[in-house]
Amino acid sequence: AEGVHLLSDAPLLAMGALAHEVRARKTDPRIVTYVIDTNPNYTNLCTVDCHFCAFYRKPGANASDAYTHDVEGVMRMMANADRLGATTVLLQGGLNPEIPWDFYPTIVREARRRYPHITPHFFSAPEIHQMVEVSGLSIRGVLEALYEAGQRTLPGGGAEILATRVRKRISIKKGGPEAWLDVHREAHRAGMRSTATMMYGHVETDAELVEHLDYIRALQDETRGFTAFVPWSYKRGNTPMESKVKHVAGASRYLRVLAASRLYLDNFDHVQASWFSEGKKTGQ
Repeated sequence: AEGVHLLSDAPLLAMGALAHEVRARKTDPRIVTYVIDTNPNYTNLCTVDCHFCAFYRKPGANASDAYTHDVEGVMRMMANADRLGATTVLLQGGLNPEIPWDFYPTIVREARRRYPHITPHFFSAPEIHQMVEVSGLSIRGVLEALYEAGQRTLPGGGAEILATRVRKRISIKKGGPEAWLDVHREAHRAGMRSTATMMYGHVETDAELVEHLDYIRALQDETRGFTAFVPWSYKRGNTPMESKVKHVAGASRYLRVLAASRLYLDNFDHVQASWFSEGKKTGQ
């Protein structure tokens, strides 16, 4: 109930002041940390049909802009990231069943070998499930193979809103909240750290947004494996549910979500702000 109050009724500037106070207790208030990051994709072919996605192309549809990169193609993207000074590469892709299992640990291994100073922050939870499908391994087996190849962190993509009703509405093929939570629990047990994410501003209620925060707070109590929480807003353009979402979640909502998250997630050290998703002025 307190979480819903923060998202619906609490005065925004007072929330911001309280969130800043909490942040100053958790980390040195004189220091803000960041990464120089780039987000390339190794394929846009995907079988999952998420209603919020403007990115994917269906396998077999012969779209002129469909692509799947091989290992050297991914390394060219890594080289470009290196040239531009990236410290982290967040590599993700569609769920393409034609990609063989060996591709995934190979690109981790090659990224570590060729660019040891760049953190390979690769593969969302749904991609881990795709690897389980093609490899015949368990979730833990896939993650341990990636760890052995040199991967130490996992991004939080694919969470959307961790509420059963919402996931049935916008990404039914990704399964319920447990599908995402199970991957991150196993990643933490395998020695990886990960981020928790949230995409809001579509069909969720305030109570379902708080349900999402509850899930990740509980898992953090269990494993202490999350480094940061990263929220961003749904972007309507060119997506299947564009016409069904009338209200755009703007800067005020973003600042409210950041402040509410900082207050609610008592066991997260970091909440990540973004200009990539929300625009430079809001990020500032």
